[in-house]
Amino acid sequence: MTRDIYGEALNDYYIHQKEVAPLLLHSSYGDIEEMPVDIFFRDEDEIPELEFIALSLCDGRVLDVGAGVGCHTLYLQDKNFDVEALEVSNIACQIMQQRGVQKIHHNDFYQFKDHKYDTLLFLMNGIGLAGDIEGFKNLLIHAESILTDRGQLIFDTSNIEYLYEEYKIKRPDHYFGEINYQYQYQGNFGDKFKWLYLDQKMLIKIAHELNWVVQILFEDEHDQYLVRMEKRK
Repeated sequence: MTRDIYGEALNDYYIHQKEVAPLLLHSSYGDIEEMPVDIFFRDEDEIPELEFIALSLCDGRVLDVGAGVGCHTLYLQDKNFDVEALEVSNIACQIMQQRGVQKIHHNDFYQFKDHKYDTLLFLMNGIGLAGDIEGFKNLLIHAESILTDRGQLIFDTSNIEYLYEEYKIKRPDHYFGEINYQYQYQGNFGDKFKWLYLDQKMLIKIAHELNWVVQILFEDEHDQYLVRMEKRK
């Protein structure tokens, strides 16, 4: 069984209330970033404006996809929303439970069915779990199957085109927003995984192909932007 490197780092932070060792993220464009684990444990006053706007738009029954250790779920729960957390890391689910999240599903998004939601929330680039362009199309198709008729998809993503210009990185043959990552923690490596970042032009193109309406609600100075989508009636 594969080690949950991400979960191990979260658990150490939760137990010790500080970073025990850096959680490193290796990328296909040659960079190694240090992931600040404390961002997964943010309090309400540490939530950035983009995420606040997303949370304020949640409506009805909400599914927080890729909930991590429940920072957004707990915020919504405290505001009396009907919210559930979906997370693939078993360790993260256990931490959520200890932190007081009431409804937790330990599952993969694509395996998750038999429920209907009014809002699907993917924050902190959570939509990236689609992995690539085809994956994003599949994600939209699956999202439609678990959304109510008037349901909405809320997520943030980034245009990472600047990476190739600023760092003089060779552009890949595939779509430039498809990145391969791998976590490293205390000398151990997790499985490699694909993550997707979408520029607005590509997002709108795919959405229109699949008959979704797109609203760009907020953009920050780091090419990150907030999106609300719903099926065209």
